[in-house]
Amino acid sequence: MIRHTLLAVALVLPLAASAAEYMEKTPFQLSRAFSPGVITQGGKTVWVAGQTATVDNEGKNIANNFEAQVKQVVSQVDQVMKRAGGSMANIVSMTVFIKESRYGDRFVEMRKDFFQNGNYPGSALITVTNFARPGIEIEIQAVGVIGDSCSTENPCSAEGMAKKK
Repeated sequence: MIRHTLLAVALVLPLAASAAEYMEKTPFQLSRAFSPGVITQGGKTVWVAGQTATVDNEGKNIANNFEAQVKQVVSQVDQVMKRAGGSMANIVSMTVFIKESRYGDRFVEMRKDFFQNGNYPGSALITVTNFARPGIEIEIQAVGVIGDSCSTENPCSAEGMAKKK
């Protein structure tokens, strides 16, 4: 089920219209899969509560399994966005909490798969001491904007408008 959900997300993202204007990224920002800023104007804002998981969509125990939890938590964020009329392609900001800093690079590599179009959200990756429940390795809180008037084709930033001239 997770594979089907992730595959569906991966197939939809490159086809989705830009949900906002994603500022130009430096090589470092590209390597870490985040945007320095995302500009929105209008649209419907969705504040996605922090998502965690110790059980996947199929009921399998994924406690203490970082990669499985990343996939499940991203699936949950996507499900919230879909309920609001959007998808992961509409995420403009993510705050990611991980229990162990050694998972930071792996998370970044996985995040690249979730945003294959290169429109990475503005993001923070924070290491924490622990979570509210045993077995949790990651929590993701996100903000999405659906139906925004800003995009690469219709820039709202001074940077984007200058490039368009």
